[in-house]
Amino acid sequence: MNMKDKKILYVEDDLSLIEGLKYTLEKNGFQVDNARTVKAAYQFFQGGRYDLLLLDVTLPDGTGFDVCKEVRKTSAVPIIYLTASDEEISIIRGLDMGGDDYITKPFKLGEVLSRINALLRRFAQFNKSDMILESNGIRIDMSERVCWKGETELPLTLVEYKLLCLFLKNPNRILPRELILDRLWDGNGSYVDDNTLSVYIRRLRRKIEDDPNVPTKLLTEIGFGYKWAGE
Repeated sequence: MNMKDKKILYVEDDLSLIEGLKYTLEKNGFQVDNARTVKAAYQFFQGGRYDLLLLDVTLPDGTGFDVCKEVRKTSAVPIIYLTASDEEISIIRGLDMGGDDYITKPFKLGEVLSRINALLRRFAQFNKSDMILESNGIRIDMSERVCWKGETELPLTLVEYKLLCLFLKNPNRILPRELILDRLWDGNGSYVDDNTLSVYIRRLRRKIEDDPNVPTKLLTEIGFGYKWAGE
């Protein structure tokens, strides 16, 4: 994949980290803008087009979660968190806000590059299809990567979009959790665990179900996985 036209907004205030990661990304063909505060991140994002956001969680005037929440009001751009904490509550909060992936510090520069490339490949793959998927009041135009519930457009993140496409392509079929994880993470389930998948499912239900607590579209098959209730 040619990265020469791929632009990343890297939000980080630690100069020792900025220099190494920014150099690695630029050496591999990415264009990189660095913002060191939440305020600066907003200004960069509003003034430019970015293909991916790399967000440190702890910033001088707020958090990467704040940036993600604001960005998700208008954009489904892929987002990866860089977090110094591997506490489950922090990771789940970040994913609930709309993040697509997370990397725990300390990290190897090669791992960050690999995860960025994998996320961009998945994003590009789902932008190429020209299919229309429709089931149970939900419609997806895969050529435009737009989803509707009735007449209402749904603001889905990349992972939510991938999940919904997977379910609509397999109506009335029980999808094991292992299969879902494999499809979401390019065959490498080590990047996500069952708790993380549960977060994505819960977040998706909030957007597609009339009552997320009593789902009628995306059903849980206890002990097996999930099933999309097609017509």
